[in-house]
Amino acid sequence: MIKKLATATALCALMAGTVQAETIGVAMSLFDDNYLTVLRQNIQRHAGDLGVTVQMEDAQGDIARQQSQIENFVASGVDGIIVMLVDADSGQAMSRIADRAGVPLVFVNMLPANMDEFPEKQAWVGSDEEQAGELQATEMCKLMGGEGDAVILMGQLGTTGQRGRTAAVERVLQSDECKGINVLDSQSANWMRTPALDLMTNWLTSGMQPDAVFSNNDEMALGAVQALKASGISMDDVIVGGVDATQDALAALEAGDLDVTVYQSAKGQGEGALDTVLKIARGEAFEPRVAVPFELVTPENVAEYKTQN
Repeated sequence: MIKKLATATALCALMAGTVQAETIGVAMSLFDDNYLTVLRQNIQRHAGDLGVTVQMEDAQGDIARQQSQIENFVASGVDGIIVMLVDADSGQAMSRIADRAGVPLVFVNMLPANMDEFPEKQAWVGSDEEQAGELQATEMCKLMGGEGDAVILMGQLGTTGQRGRTAAVERVLQSDECKGINVLDSQSANWMRTPALDLMTNWLTSGMQPDAVFSNNDEMALGAVQALKASGISMDDVIVGGVDATQDALAALEAGDLDVTVYQSAKGQGEGALDTVLKIARGEAFEPRVAVPFELVTPENVAEYKTQN
């Protein structure tokens, strides 16, 4: 009896050790981004809570670098891979690498382009980008009274965020309630604050005086705010909206510089991606598509989101 108990104890210890030894490779498109930093931190925190090891890699916006990182993860024998894509169109290549090796792969945040179905051991955890654009544009249209001139600050071209959010904004602005809003220009600032500041400055210098700035994310919205204020324009005279509900954006909402943002749950996406890749690796049932809802944030409810991201 004692021998059997010792054997069972040893087996339990071995099984526990196996769980603790799980290693997940995480390939991020970019470390130098406010929202993606919070997403990365949530993956790391959740991994720590679960006793799972994560290996983080920064693709620095380079598709080839990210593909090499996926190949290296496979070669090193990780138990699973989480990837935040540099570009939506590169998703199929990443998918094939992992599928051929039989390594579980979960795309987080960005949905790969043209992937209606995933291979057996793959999934996506993220949010419906068009929902973000629709929430933002509908609220901003109300604030504008359905009329005025506007500009659109787009994220990196080719990303699902840029495509989905921009398409939804344009669709809302074509509705009967908002068709009095005229879009003066739409350009990409690559999700970043400084390029958005420069682009907004160029627009103002050229003589544009928009009544609203529809931005695909908070970082670019905040860059636009900096440019507008530097040009002596009162933020009471311009409606500015972003997406992500970063801490900087929430502070700008409270200060009256930003009018609208849309909460994207870095916690929900990060935890969901890690939970899903572990389920696949352990042979458990999982959902191939996990959608984390966006939520509208305004000055009226901003306090509810200050501890969320």
